[in-house]
Amino acid sequence: MRARRVVRRRSVARAAVGTAVVVGTAGAVRHHQNQKYAQQDAQQQQAYQQPAEEEYYPEEQYAAPVEQAPAPDLTAQLQQLGQLHESGVLTDEEFATAKQKLLAG
Repeated sequence: MRARRVVRRRSVARAAVGTAVVVGTAGAVRHHQNQKYAQQDAQQQQAYQQPAEEEYYPEEQYAAPVEQAPAPDLTAQLQQLGQLHESGVLTDEEFATAKQKLLAG
């Protein structure tokens, strides 16, 4: 009778070990698949975002930047105002107002 109990215990233990191996393997496979699918999703999202920007806004459609006229030399303008003031064309008030406008930008 004792021999039968030992045999039963061994068969139960073997079944438990076999089940643990199957469950562990299935868990590892599922983990690997989840990582694989997550990586594929990330690549697809990246692929969708990049062409959309290029597709809707190709560089050929952008207008060339408009060249702005060079800003007049502030020093030269102030000197011109000073000359106009000294020659009497501008009053003190007009000179002060024009100077403030130049300095304000």
